[in-house]
Amino acid sequence: MKYFLTANTAGMRLARTILQAVIGVLIANIDLLIGYTTIDPALRPVIVGVVMAILSPIMKALGGESE
Repeated sequence: MKYFLTANTAGMRLARTILQAVIGVLIANIDLLIGYTTIDPALRPVIVGVVMAILSPIMKALGGESE
């Protein structure tokens, strides 16, 4: 897990970005998964972007990498 969060190779950066996007899409589509409320389809890409922007520094902090 530490290697996944700290490696700076192109493959690991791509894997982290894909994981962030998958989590963002799941959160943006939570209304379809649960069936409780509705989210405007125009807001879904914004939600994915916000989730990815929040996850990036969290993943960096979990990796323990300091600059």
